[in-house]
Amino acid sequence: MQDALWKMSAAAQAQAVRDAHVSAVELVESHLDRIAEVNPQVNAVTQLLAERAREAAAQTDRRRAAGEALGPLAGVPFTVKESTAVEGVPTTFGTERFRDLVAPADAPPVARLRAAGAIPIGHSNIPTLILAGVHTRSELFGDTVNPWDSSRTPGGSSGGDAVAVATGMAALGLGNDSGGSVRVPAQFCGVAGLKPSTGRFPADHRILGLDDPGPASQILVTDGPLARSVGDLRLAYEVLAGTAPVPLTLSTPPPSRRPG
Repeated sequence: MQDALWKMSAAAQAQAVRDAHVSAVELVESHLDRIAEVNPQVNAVTQLLAERAREAAAQTDRRRAAGEALGPLAGVPFTVKESTAVEGVPTTFGTERFRDLVAPADAPPVARLRAAGAIPIGHSNIPTLILAGVHTRSELFGDTVNPWDSSRTPGGSSGGDAVAVATGMAALGLGNDSGGSVRVPAQFCGVAGLKPSTGRFPADHRILGLDDPGPASQILVTDGPLARSVGDLRLAYEVLAGTAPVPLTLSTPPPSRRPG
């Protein structure tokens, strides 16, 4: 069954972990095997967080064994765009200049996904400094290719996440969007993507060392998930949405699900 785990929806993966049908460690290993198989051809995952992911998965399994309730994304691996902070990992923006720009803390959406039980499994490629167009090519990591036709672009700037999700290297991707950076690669790679309304998700888009970011970086850029189904996108949305003690977050609750 382990070989097929990466093919399951994020919702099904989390349910299987909560029900002890599979371990979180098995789930992570299935995705790591998939990354080893596929990433050399598509170059979407830039910084693999294998040992961190294994330890987070083992901790999830220990919590389940102790009878603790697990979150709605228990054990689900996700990728994070190279412009979004993961604690203890460089946030490179795809450029040599920021190769060693280690993040002191998770960005708010990363923290929310973790709190729901999801596990960051790697950073994902972007155009250099996010500004190098809608093709995912970075100075630091090179070109990411479309998973269905390597002669074509995966779009951008969240192309690495779209490719990782489309190929099963992660169940969810965390990108961001100001002018199509989630929506374009989602369309080009055949996955679902969401650009939420400004303020729906808590966000902090400061580059390390800039305590007073310009308003454009806070207002124009919105974090958004990518998934292989609208159902998984909704699950990620419900985890990410809601107010927080950071600028421009909304207190209005997400819309409730319709009956049936």
